[in-house]
Amino acid sequence: MAVAKVIEVLSEGDTIEEAIQSAVKEVSKTVKHVKQINVVHIEGIVEKNKITKFRVNSNISFIVDR
Repeated sequence: MAVAKVIEVLSEGDTIEEAIQSAVKEVSKTVKHVKQINVVHIEGIVEKNKITKFRVNSNISFIVDR
């Protein structure tokens, strides 16, 4: 039986997709067996009436080595 763990991650990007990819890329540097990302919250950073960045709060799950 596999055991999974979930961690909460905040990440930023020029697009929503870039912010999500950034979260997975950074977590994958130190965590093996990443299986899923669940985006909990998306926000846009506004400067001079224009969205300049997106931030995502997400949960990433991975299989724990036993």
